[in-house]
Amino acid sequence: MAKILVTGAAGFIGFHLSKRLLERGDEVVGLDNLNDYYDVTLKKDRLDQLLEKPGFSFHLLDLADRENIPKLFAQSNFDKVVNLAAQAGVRYSLKNPHAYVDSNLVGFVNILEGCRHTNVQHLVFASSSSVYGANTKIPFSVHDNVDHPVSLYAATKKANELMAHTYSSLYGLPASGLRFFTVYGPWGRPDMALFLFTKAILAGQPIDVFNYGKMRRDFTYIDDIIEGVIRVVDQVVKPNPKWSGNTPDPATSYAPYKNYNIGNNQPVELMHFIETLENYLGIKAEKNMLTMQVGDVPATYADVDQLVADVGFKPNTSIELGIERFVKWYRSYYQV
Repeated sequence: MAKILVTGAAGFIGFHLSKRLLERGDEVVGLDNLNDYYDVTLKKDRLDQLLEKPGFSFHLLDLADRENIPKLFAQSNFDKVVNLAAQAGVRYSLKNPHAYVDSNLVGFVNILEGCRHTNVQHLVFASSSSVYGANTKIPFSVHDNVDHPVSLYAATKKANELMAHTYSSLYGLPASGLRFFTVYGPWGRPDMALFLFTKAILAGQPIDVFNYGKMRRDFTYIDDIIEGVIRVVDQVVKPNPKWSGNTPDPATSYAPYKNYNIGNNQPVELMHFIETLENYLGIKAEKNMLTMQVGDVPATYADVDQLVADVGFKPNTSIELGIERFVKWYRSYYQV
């Protein structure tokens, strides 16, 4: 049993992670600013479920709050920290770049400082598959260089990895970065494709299909993401004794630091994804076929060998099962 801080606890992944940690007996302290990037009601409904569970407490707080984040760390004596709070979304980063600096950079420094000064045993933080940017060698491997992001969101996630490594090197803070690949499932984010498509199709509205449907995504079901996160949290990262500055491995370090991909390891064509959704909704979608959006990439595909080797887990939920469960939740939650 551990005392674990989960930032972004009212968010999609944070909510599911907090539930799983509580179910196994951990004490969870949730933190979220409940911003209005998407429907706050959905965030509050997730949070209400957590507040009903013993062992959960909540702080309405912004990561960028330089006065109160250090106070929270000083008062709480966390064993481990899982940082999931961030300004999300590739496309939104084109419109509101400052939100990404405040949350993903300033906020992350506050988390690192809190962990450093209170001797947190393990920091696990959300990175993103978007760090692979202009890379075209697939599947994407954590051992590959990722220095060509194509959105500010991706750049801030890459920056998080660099910042965390610095603290691991300077202060011995064990830190593990998790590159998530297109997470979906019940209680998901309304700005993501599955949610947007479902809402539009049920309302009889057309859906926007970018790059004329010639996209491939490594859609990863939420339960698989959570299993991967928990296994990484439980295994405190250690330095790689074989790491060499002559042939530096981006995934590991001489410091207690490591990166992992958490993806389904089997990319799905966007049109197959849409067809599967149509099948479970029982409705054919009207499609607006559009060009590729700026900041987007044509394909994502996770090499999860490092995850399998270290924690013995490989995501495996099929897109059919995942979409079926999402549609069932959506119809129940929105009464449609």
